[in-house]
Amino acid sequence: MSQVMNKMKVLAVDDNRTNLHILQVFLKKLGHDVILAENGEEAVRRFEADAPDLVLLDIMMPIMDGFEAARRIKGMTRERWTPIIFLSALNRDENLVEGLDAGADDYLTKPINFVVLEAKLRSVQRSLGMQQESIDSLRRVQTISDNVLDTIITVDEKGTIASVNRSATRTFGWQVSELIGQNVNILLPEPYRSEHDGYMARYAAKGFGTVIGTERELEALHKDGHHFPVTLGINEIILDNKRMFIGVIRDISDRKIAEQKLHENARLLQAYYDQTQNEQHLAMRLMEKQLHRHGLTDERLKYKVIAAESFSGDIVAASRSPEGRFYALLADATGHGLTAAISALPVLAIFYRLARRNHTVREIILELNQQLKESMPVGRFVAATLVCLDEEARTGEIWVGGTPEAFLFDRWGRSEKVFAPANLPLGIVSNEEMDCQPVNFTWSAESQIVLCSDGLLEARNREGAQFEVSGITNAVANTSPSARFEQIDAALTKHLDGMLATDDVSLMVIDCP
Repeated sequence: MSQVMNKMKVLAVDDNRTNLHILQVFLKKLGHDVILAENGEEAVRRFEADAPDLVLLDIMMPIMDGFEAARRIKGMTRERWTPIIFLSALNRDENLVEGLDAGADDYLTKPINFVVLEAKLRSVQRSLGMQQESIDSLRRVQTISDNVLDTIITVDEKGTIASVNRSATRTFGWQVSELIGQNVNILLPEPYRSEHDGYMARYAAKGFGTVIGTERELEALHKDGHHFPVTLGINEIILDNKRMFIGVIRDISDRKIAEQKLHENARLLQAYYDQTQNEQHLAMRLMEKQLHRHGLTDERLKYKVIAAESFSGDIVAASRSPEGRFYALLADATGHGLTAAISALPVLAIFYRLARRNHTVREIILELNQQLKESMPVGRFVAATLVCLDEEARTGEIWVGGTPEAFLFDRWGRSEKVFAPANLPLGIVSNEEMDCQPVNFTWSAESQIVLCSDGLLEARNREGAQFEVSGITNAVANTSPSARFEQIDAALTKHLDGMLATDDVSLMVIDCP
């Protein structure tokens, strides 16, 4: 609901001091502030200096009459409407018409009827109260608009800018006053600038189609000449029976830079991934060539290696010497994955070279330990179990360093011997400190040696229980030698129940002739 102004600032103008004094007393009695002037020229000066809310203006005055004073006052640019009421003894119709044409808003004849004047003042107060409410409302809207981060521009049907918020200065570099009245195409680079007027004309005839109410990306032009990306949303309104368009513009330069950086990072990441994949495939082929040698196809051997990652740090190897001795190796390098697999490669090369030359277990262990101690960094080592079988003499040698115990099972699946891990892994101490003496053993008919890595014994099921040594002994009990490997493998699969092992798993079963 509109409010009445409690107090007005009134400019009273009359060359008769008595009339002026009466007006002053009357207005102050009503609670208003009064500014006095005795002629039109003085009235114009006081209006400009004091910005009154209302002017009570006599017509017949020296120096400058009321008509001229009214025209000059109305000619001054002000944000608000200031009503002018003529007070004059001239009461002919032509005087009334001339006064209204000069800019007056009302006309009272002298002598003044103060009851009527008071009523007119109340009417003016209501009008000024409504005007103030409108101004306050407009200022609130303008304040909100000016503090919106996006640029808001209003243009007419011809593309002329009617209003902009302060964000336009930040976005485009133009001051608000520089943009008002300009064609909006000033904010567009070529060729859009030249095409814009034709676009507006086509809309007047056919409409914008899908542009209204949507947001799109385009290039904008800064005052300094550089182009930058923006989003533009356009809506149409009817204001004072005129079609107007509101454009909301957002500078998306930072977003575009971020997107470009994201795309570049994605490209680099993809390139890195592709390169890594190629390198891993090459490494895989090289590892396959090193790992899968002919000795592993020996009919007396069954084995399995499950890698926790793409590469396994567990390796198995087997070979026969020209003299007929059978060698088998199960090794477990520190960690898992490619680094562990690389650590184990020197072990393979030395094992196959010395096995072909019929070296003893002790000689092979010494050579392996020396090589790893010299080449491996501190904290890296290789646990290993090395077996050599002399099938004609039915005797064997075994050395266990850092890997779990090895087992010799008889034909009924009973444990004949357990070879404990009595030695340090390879690569930790020098040969002088290393105990490289293997354990000698013999076997009965249809016996088998079972080797494994700690990844097998430590494999956990869904309840967190480990497979342990009992998992092996229970699986081989009362089983025939030919089915023993499959029994252990099946027991492990059942134990995991779909779970993945967290470490590399290796298993080797060797038939003793």
